Amino acid sequence: MTKKQKIPRIVIAGATSGVGKTSITCSIIHAIKNNGYSVQPFKVGPDYIDPTYLSAISGNLTRNLDYWIMGKNALVNSFVKNSASDISVIEGVMGLYDGFSGDSNQSSTHHVASLLDTPVILVLDASKTARSIGATALGYVKFHKNSRIAGFILNKLGSKKHEEMCKKALAPLKIPILGSIPKNNLSLESRHLGLIPVIEQNEVKQKISGIAKSMSAYLDVDRIISIAKGTGSLPHARTEKNKKASITIGVALDKSFNFYYYDNLDALRRQGAHIEFFSPISDHSPPQCCGLYIGGGFPEVLGQPLEKNHAMKNSIKKLAQQGMPIYGECGGLMYLTKSIEYGNKKYKMIGLFDAETSMEKKMTLNYTRGCTISHCLVARQSTKLFGHEFHYSELNTVPKDAKFAYDLTIGAGIRNKKDGLLEYSTLASYMHLYFDRGLHAENFVTRCLDFSRR
Repeated sequence: MTKKQKIPRIVIAGATSGVGKTSITCSIIHAIKNNGYSVQPFKVGPDYIDPTYLSAISGNLTRNLDYWIMGKNALVNSFVKNSASDISVIEGVMGLYDGFSGDSNQSSTHHVASLLDTPVILVLDASKTARSIGATALGYVKFHKNSRIAGFILNKLGSKKHEEMCKKALAPLKIPILGSIPKNNLSLESRHLGLIPVIEQNEVKQKISGIAKSMSAYLDVDRIISIAKGTGSLPHARTEKNKKASITIGVALDKSFNFYYYDNLDALRRQGAHIEFFSPISDHSPPQCCGLYIGGGFPEVLGQPLEKNHAMKNSIKKLAQQGMPIYGECGGLMYLTKSIEYGNKKYKMIGLFDAETSMEKKMTLNYTRGCTISHCLVARQSTKLFGHEFHYSELNTVPKDAKFAYDLTIGAGIRNKKDGLLEYSTLASYMHLYFDRGLHAENFVTRCLDFSRR
């Protein structure tokens, strides 16, 4: 018989993108903490930026929950394993039912809520509606046979009269209204990939803290806590002991590179890797290690300080030429090219790959699926891969004889649906992978071990 455990939990979803999910989720976390509870945040979807806001308010690292990249078992296991706080709060992605396609619920916020048997609080933007908000809400409640909607939060209300009109329109649904937030001038700054990561500016953390505190005054936090506590039990997590640390992997982490799934780092640790962080901006070289992991981020925005750190660039290039395993994703891939062009300026990068990076006006945003063409750093030949790509950059002047590790059936990749550039023992791609789906972490650590024995 499978043992179960009680995990109080709630999902905060939006009717659409842009309704204020992140700010409201932060305000709910703030309010719950003010009531004496610890909070573990989660974020639906392959998002690296919004989680930094939830982490800043909760004081706990936010974990991602994405069905496409993780699969059901890894998703549920990660949620249960990481829900060590009093209450788990899950921020959704886009609209409640938005996921992989227009005719499927797959990978949507609602899909994740269903997998985790969790009630949903739906955020509605009331700024340009009154009685019609009832029709919108009715559509969300009736669209799926079990919407899981346990309450509404009204955002951007213009006045008390406007609030009363909206409440009367929603009354026939007999679903509680858990918050009525007035329109205000509090907003979070964005740029080309969304919100600005909290790691970049102390002012961002101060601003989201102020917004969360202000908005929390308009929430029925007692009822929200009651809904979270009323959830059913979930199966205990599958646990694996960490192997004894045998090698060190250097992980780039600063204002330029900070897009990581913490589950990926945990997966490397379980396989016997000690993680040591370093800054490509301010450090002279990576730490003493047997492998490097350079994740995504904003190297284009930090192009000047990255360019000026010649010691770091030369050190990484030399290590690559010596055969050290190096894995780069998106921003890491850009850093390994010859240059990054951004804002009419071109910044010289490492130059391991004979290609240049430029920023485009069109975003590439896809879930990805593919297969490895040959053995590589994270997978053996013919391994199926599931990931995502999210960038405004493009690699130019990639040689025709360039070696690629991945063939994609879904997604754009670097060129002609091929991704994963190879050079020495370096692998760099636009596709972001989730290491706990498959043997990616084990393969990476094994290659690092082989390098350490040379």
